Amino acid sequence: MKRSILFDTETTGFDPDMGDRIIEIAALELIDDLPTGEAYHVLIHPERDIPPEATKVHGFRIEDLEGKPIFSEVADGFLEFIGDSPMIAHNARFDFKFVNAELVACGREPLDYASRAIDTVEMARKKYPGLPASLDALCRRFGIDLSQRGTHNALLDCKLLAEVYVELMGGRQRGLGLAGPSRSRGMTDGINALASRKPRKMAPPTAEELQAHEAFVSTIKDAVWLRE
Repeated sequence: MKRSILFDTETTGFDPDMGDRIIEIAALELIDDLPTGEAYHVLIHPERDIPPEATKVHGFRIEDLEGKPIFSEVADGFLEFIGDSPMIAHNARFDFKFVNAELVACGREPLDYASRAIDTVEMARKKYPGLPASLDALCRRFGIDLSQRGTHNALLDCKLLAEVYVELMGGRQRGLGLAGPSRSRGMTDGINALASRKPRKMAPPTAEELQAHEAFVSTIKDAVWLRE
């Protein structure tokens, strides 16, 4: 039985080295690549302002986080939930950098990226070279419903990414084949939720994806021509 944690963060900006902070963390437990129903979710006061351009991305204003705990108050609960499991994220370096900056700032040990990180962006680029690897693009490719995704939201993004991750790992049928009768109720619920869906049809490529693919093919042709 393989346990892993899929997680996402929302932040005040792009770089903790410039003073940006985490304002939301969501994490889902996976067993053998399927959600068990166990989740961790917390809103965090960043102890600073939230720039308007960041609010446009995730919708949070500083007023929404008044009275919420600061990171040092939730660090132990987060570390307890993730344990020593591998950590799956979309653009994992971004999330690891922020989480580690927060952990170090409150006197905890940082997470080891090399041994724990699984980056679904890298997985998607290997599986679909030359095509967009954003979460939206992958959801469209796998026919995953994006109707609730207006602004970025860590918990919703985790749920979407869990579906994307199943597909990147081999698809729904592979995931169902890994589930045994001894799983917890949460695991059974996760399996049933996947099983209840109709088989997905691969969505036709968008104009953006076709353009990216053509550029990729052109790059390969140029490389071959130079070698010749």
